Amino acid sequence: MAADCPRVLIAGDRSSSGKTTIVAGLLSALRGKGFSVQPFKVAMDYIDPSYHSWITGRSCRNLDGYLMKEEAVREIYAHAAEKADMAVIEGVRGLYEGYDGDLGSTAQIAKLLRAPVIFVVDARSITRSCAALVKGYMDYDPQVQFKGVILNKVGSDRHADKAKREIERYAGVEVVGVIRRNEDMHLAMRHLGLVPVLEGKTRHEGFADRVARIREIVEDGIDLGRIIEIARGAEPLPEVQPDLYRKNSVGEGVRIGVARDEAFNFYYRDNLEMMELAGAEVVPYSPVHDKALPDVDGIYIGGGYPEIYARELSENAGMLSSLERAHERDLPMYAECGGLMYLGREIEWDGERQEMAGLVPGKARRGEVRVVSYVHGRLADYAIRLERGRGIKGGWDGVCQGNMVASYTHIHSASFRGFPANFLGACKARQWPSP
Repeated sequence: MAADCPRVLIAGDRSSSGKTTIVAGLLSALRGKGFSVQPFKVAMDYIDPSYHSWITGRSCRNLDGYLMKEEAVREIYAHAAEKADMAVIEGVRGLYEGYDGDLGSTAQIAKLLRAPVIFVVDARSITRSCAALVKGYMDYDPQVQFKGVILNKVGSDRHADKAKREIERYAGVEVVGVIRRNEDMHLAMRHLGLVPVLEGKTRHEGFADRVARIREIVEDGIDLGRIIEIARGAEPLPEVQPDLYRKNSVGEGVRIGVARDEAFNFYYRDNLEMMELAGAEVVPYSPVHDKALPDVDGIYIGGGYPEIYARELSENAGMLSSLERAHERDLPMYAECGGLMYLGREIEWDGERQEMAGLVPGKARRGEVRVVSYVHGRLADYAIRLERGRGIKGGWDGVCQGNMVASYTHIHSASFRGFPANFLGACKARQWPSP
């Protein structure tokens, strides 16, 4: 697979620097110019990629140097960027934040893919200090290719001019964009970050208009032509031999029902694509709106926000009964995170309790601490014995019951190569006639 697509990586000096909103505007501006743009997100986030996919019409892919081998990162990039005019990679947190040194950082991906970096600086309340900040980041790792700076949250023309002049004089890198402080540059948020696109479009009035306004602001503030030039100047990458993306017949003839609606939409595209490459058919259905499961050989319930839609899920008695019958028939089910919560007995959220499917002997309640982290684990009878991470209790995560596996941990098939082959194999072995 050729991997020579023009590319640029948008990094930030810290979390909340504004890079996600700027990337959304940049993708929209490029799409408006007629570009076929392939988006990527560093690390394993679901929500930012939902915006990128919606804006570009191409499935955003995650790139993670900690969970994925370097060969896998290169292959995912080459596979997804095929036939694209340009690739835009959004970083995560601050440029150099990693799990262990460089490992898992945005900088690691920038170097691995030889991607020119456009550095977003939160310039609120600083002017000349912007130059010191940029210079410090550049000197920290000279292998990272700094090609441009975008000043975000700028208060005035004077503020912008002073910061721009000092950055270009002292750090020797050009400023390719200035975004003024503007309340329209905010998207709806909640406890895990941005509101996912599927929910935003259905529950938030003026959602599409807000995204369109962000495009206008970003397009006015950046030198789009210069950013395209920088992307086209990226170093060529060597061709990649397919490994992850190879067709096989493990899932031939298998139909997998995938819960997909405003409550459940946290899926890595690679997990689903690898099911399809194995010959399986992915059949979307809605636990919120549909009254019964489709005619399938297995069920995959991903993450999302079932707690926000707990009442609708609980009141959909037809779907809950359909799940119970499927479990009694030993239909293979795999659920992660929000899927685990949905298969439990109840969800308690903001003082309300709603009954769920009751297939997992446990209840989901909101904790005091938000935990978003990598985990290490090994499959065991309980489900997963964690070497790193909290799990459900005492270093254990997940529940195995019959042909159902449900865990709080998300899995990516480039990290755990047994998925989806093992799941599809179980579905094929347990194919039953329709009830």
